[in-house]
Amino acid sequence: MPLRRDSTESEPIPDLDIQLTGLDLGVIAAYFAAIVVIGVVVARRTRSGEDLFLAGRSLAWGAVGLSLFASNISSSTLVGLTGDAYRTGLAPSAYEWMAGLLLLFGAFTFFPFFLRSGISTIPEFLERRFNVALRKYFSAITIFLSVIVDTAAGLYAGSLVAQVFIPDLNLSVFIVALALIGGIYTAAGGLAAVVYTDVMQAVILLVGTAALAIITFAQFDFSWAAATQALPENHLSIVQPVSDDVLPWPGLILGVPVLGFYYWILNQYIVQRVLGARDITHARRGAILAGLLKLTPLFIMMLPGAFAVTLLPDIASPDKVFPALVQEYLPIGLTGLVLAGLLSAILSSVDSALNSASTLLVLDFLEPARGKKLTPREGRRFGTLATLGFMVVAAVWAPMIQNFPGLFSYIQSMFAYIVSPVVAIFLCGFFWPRGNGRGALAALITGHVIAAATFVLIRLDLFALHFLYVASLLFLFTGALFFGYSLVLGPAPARTQVDDLTFSHRDLTPALEHPPWYADFRYQAALVAALTALTLIVFW
Repeated sequence: MPLRRDSTESEPIPDLDIQLTGLDLGVIAAYFAAIVVIGVVVARRTRSGEDLFLAGRSLAWGAVGLSLFASNISSSTLVGLTGDAYRTGLAPSAYEWMAGLLLLFGAFTFFPFFLRSGISTIPEFLERRFNVALRKYFSAITIFLSVIVDTAAGLYAGSLVAQVFIPDLNLSVFIVALALIGGIYTAAGGLAAVVYTDVMQAVILLVGTAALAIITFAQFDFSWAAATQALPENHLSIVQPVSDDVLPWPGLILGVPVLGFYYWILNQYIVQRVLGARDITHARRGAILAGLLKLTPLFIMMLPGAFAVTLLPDIASPDKVFPALVQEYLPIGLTGLVLAGLLSAILSSVDSALNSASTLLVLDFLEPARGKKLTPREGRRFGTLATLGFMVVAAVWAPMIQNFPGLFSYIQSMFAYIVSPVVAIFLCGFFWPRGNGRGALAALITGHVIAAATFVLIRLDLFALHFLYVASLLFLFTGALFFGYSLVLGPAPARTQVDDLTFSHRDLTPALEHPPWYADFRYQAALVAALTALTLIVFW
């Protein structure tokens, strides 16, 4: 999930003497060569808009799950999670393991409806449930967030992190280079290229960070008692008191699920992989696999940061923790693998956001404006041009982010105030068939007006409120408005309009009448939920 304290907003980082050998550089070169090969191969198979935007709806569950995981792990996540664990402990891991529970929720509720209705974009679901005005309203918001927040912030954060390893790196040049690499193969191969590179990137990330975690733990002879005895009190505790500035427990319960619901269930940037699945079964299994993988960052990214408090006690900036561990403990070759994982994290976020933004522009605005369905050739051409155009916008905007007080302030200001009212409309409209289009649009606009006013008042220091509390209050208030407006502004929608677009218990049963227990998604989901609960209990 994107909303956590990102340590890239801290003071400039002193240079680190990380020496890259020929083997390390060879590993990085091999990674880029694989990216080029995948882009060329997939581009040759991409013939239509549906191929470009949804990979021909042919993705298997393994590709869906690995891509969901990789697209979420940015370079700032990789370095920031380790730094957060060093600075504050394991509390920020809530944004990771909570994602697994939200993916399970999506697998049982929204995802089956998305695939059964045959939609290509999440805003299209809003049009079918409510009206076309809501579709365009939400689509415009999503495009803005995908380009200005997800892509631009990903480029900027990735460049800052890369400077830790390469101090002489020119920020603007690196941003342009990343945008070109990610934009070109995304424009050529579309979602299929994004997903298949994500699969490779997920493997690199998991192997590289797991190796670092194992080597770090080995410094204590694999003794948990030795690794934890010198840590500050509650450093390995996930649940923090109300007075905590980073993640107070009411925010964990009320705010994190609201923001995470948007990110994992409504965000085109993420859910496009689910829409590209070959059927509902593969979509569900992919979501469950991603939920399982989201448990790993606590162990392979955050625990090494926590243990570094003992191993490297004199690190001044949290951003130095990850590269310092790499410098101090990784052998030749593995350093190159971890840096390749860092580049993977940057590109997997950039390519996903570019592809989703172009999908929304073409399918939610351009195709309706033309009044007819685009031909396969037209869909691919317009999608390619849109991707390249958004690439340019993001590359130009990314350096401007340094003028904001901090990267995290930039991201949280965008997400907490914008998406919370949207989540209320989706959830209430999905579980309450009486809600109508007029009520939904009026509530969403009112919610955003209140969000803007709240943002201004907080920025003027007229009062202070943790952004997780802001998110939960905006969600509750917009939901209440939706109920009130729907009862006043119009009649209930026709039963035929909402029958297959609101929750039904039929989606709680498997597609096969008597599947083997290991193939039953309910047992698979229960296993992930149980592992999540066990993690929470152990690190309470």
